Amino acid sequence: MNERTGVELFAGPGGMSLGLEAVGISSIGIEWDANAVTTRRAAGMPTIHGDVRHHGPADFPGATVLAGGPPCQTFTVAGNGAGRLALATILAAIKRMSTRDTTPYSFEDDRTALVLEPLRWALDAMDQDRPYRAIVLEQVQQVQQVWDAYAEALNAEGYHVATGVLSTEQHGIPQTRRRAVLVARLGAPVALPAATHRPYRKGRPRDEGDPTLLPWVPMGDALDRPQPFSVISNYGTGGDPKNRGRRTSAEPAFTVTGKISRLRLVDTDGAELPRLTHAEAGQLQSFPAAHPWAGRDIPQQIGNACPPLLAAALATSALGAAA
Repeated sequence: MNERTGVELFAGPGGMSLGLEAVGISSIGIEWDANAVTTRRAAGMPTIHGDVRHHGPADFPGATVLAGGPPCQTFTVAGNGAGRLALATILAAIKRMSTRDTTPYSFEDDRTALVLEPLRWALDAMDQDRPYRAIVLEQVQQVQQVWDAYAEALNAEGYHVATGVLSTEQHGIPQTRRRAVLVARLGAPVALPAATHRPYRKGRPRDEGDPTLLPWVPMGDALDRPQPFSVISNYGTGGDPKNRGRRTSAEPAFTVTGKISRLRLVDTDGAELPRLTHAEAGQLQSFPAAHPWAGRDIPQQIGNACPPLLAAALATSALGAAA
C-alpha cells in the first residue's frame, strides 16, 4: 500500500501540506476559508474549497495518511473559550463515536464540533475497510485532553498513538509556540518526534544546554534584516505599556498569531523600523520566504497555520521507517 498520499482537513494556507511534502507525502487539502484557499492555489496546492463535514474517506480512496489541525478559536485562551467549557461534552461524544453511537451532539459554538471531525474520518475509513496507515493532528495546547481521548478510541481500532505538547523552537522553528499533537500508526509502535534543538529560556545563552541538541533559532537568523532589532508586543498585556513583551533579534519570536502585524520593531537606539512583512511573518512560522500569501486577512492566515517544520517532524514520526 502506498503510504505517501494524504488528505488534509482544515488545510489552511499550506503549512501542514508543506510539511507532508517535505517527507514525500503528496496531499490534497480541504479548506472552507476563501482567503486560505486563495493562498493554497497560488502555491499550486491541490485544494477543495469546502466543509470537511460534507466529505469523507470515500471521496479520497487513495489516501493513506490523514492530517489536520481543527480550528482553535473556541479553545485558545485568546478565543471565546466555548470549546474549553464544552470539554466534558466533547469527551463524551468521542466515547459515543468509538462505539458507533450516532446520537447527535451539539455545541453552543458550531466550530467546537469540528474538533471531532478527524475522528469521524478515521472511524469511517476503518469501517469502509480503507484505514489510514498514519494520522497526524495538531492544535493549541488546550486540546491535549481531546487528543488523549482520541488515543483511547484509536487504540481500540488497532492504532498505536502518541500524544503530547511540543515546543516549536525545539524543532528548529524561530518562535516559541506550544502545540498539542497526536501521531498514530496502524499496527506498529509510534512516538512523538524527538527534539532537535534546545528549549528557549529567557536570559539563557543559546549555546548552553544539552550538547547533543542544536541551539534554538533566533529571529535574526530567520529574517534577512540588515541590523539588530527588538520586537515589542502588546499581545496579552491588556493594553498596559508596562506589560509589553520585548524580544531581540537574537531570540526566537513570540508565538505568531493573527495580531502579528501589530508588532512594533525598533533598532538598538529605539528608532522605529519597518514592521514585519507577510513574508517575514511566514518565515517565523518556518514557511519559505517565497510562499505566495494571497487573499485577505493574511496575518490571520499566518497565525492560524501549522508550522511546516513541525508538520514534517510529526509526519516522519507517524510514518516511521516508511517516511
